[in-house]
Amino acid sequence: MDKTVIFIAHFKITSRLFMNKKLTVLFLLAAAVFFGTTAFKPKATPPDKWKNLKVLPQDISEDSLKVVMRTFNASLGVKCVFCHAMGDNGHPNFPSDDKPEKDIARYMMKMTKEINTTYFNFKKVANPDTIRVVTCYTCHKGDAHPEGIPPVDSTHMGMPPGNMPPASGMHDSTMHDSTMHKQ
Repeated sequence: MDKTVIFIAHFKITSRLFMNKKLTVLFLLAAAVFFGTTAFKPKATPPDKWKNLKVLPQDISEDSLKVVMRTFNASLGVKCVFCHAMGDNGHPNFPSDDKPEKDIARYMMKMTKEINTTYFNFKKVANPDTIRVVTCYTCHKGDAHPEGIPPVDSTHMGMPPGNMPPASGMHDSTMHDSTMHKQ
């Protein structure tokens, strides 16, 4: 073979390798710059998933939020619009604070949490499976406006069954002395 042909062939091969090395180095440098800048960039905070949650956590899942709201529905015997104002589109405007019932619900959520944390603290109890906690249903029992006092049953003179006053003539220190001597 002619030395010129060998030189030209060798030049083409080394040129391609040199170009491939250049491209490889350029690619690796670009990748290092790209990943280097994105790795140390502060993560953008995603926009709030829920608008106007003040007591429930912002990261609550949709399923968990629905469970909480349906528990309110069942415990108070109400629909969503009891606390949520109706929007112009005919659906509840969940972020709106137009109805006072929504603030009352928030207050009661804080109240039951405080009661349960203070008086029914699972971490301080020897047998936590026996603990009962206060819930909306504890007082509401399916009524949006629960009674403040239990209903009085006239047949028991306001006393629950089984707690009737002792028969006359029997001494009971809780009864007034004047009732003991009437026979």
